[in-house]
Amino acid sequence: MDKLLLKKKQFERRRVRIKNKVRRNDEVLRLCISRSNQNFYAQIIDDKKGHTLVALSTLSKEFSDVKNRGNIESAKKLGKLVAEKAVAQGIKAVIFDRNGYLYHGKVKAFADAARENGLEF
Repeated sequence: MDKLLLKKKQFERRRVRIKNKVRRNDEVLRLCISRSNQNFYAQIIDDKKGHTLVALSTLSKEFSDVKNRGNIESAKKLGKLVAEKAVAQGIKAVIFDRNGYLYHGKVKAFADAARENGLEF
């Protein structure tokens, strides 16, 4: 089997497994992330109502002075900003939906920064 196809298949399996665990718990809001090589995206979603409560990415105006938006430092800054906006809206507890991405590098830096700034997951 082609290595790229195998890698994609493993990613999809991880993603489905994580989504099944996260979606069982409808009472708590979901912090969903997505990433590319150049940018990082995060949203806090209320699955009961189907609304997005907080949404930020490295494409936001807060990152206009940052040259490289796809690195670990940008992910840390985004985690801090998402946590601050969530706490300002009264959101304390969320479920972290890493969307199939492995928990290291940018994803881990984002999660640690969000935890340090007031989000619990």
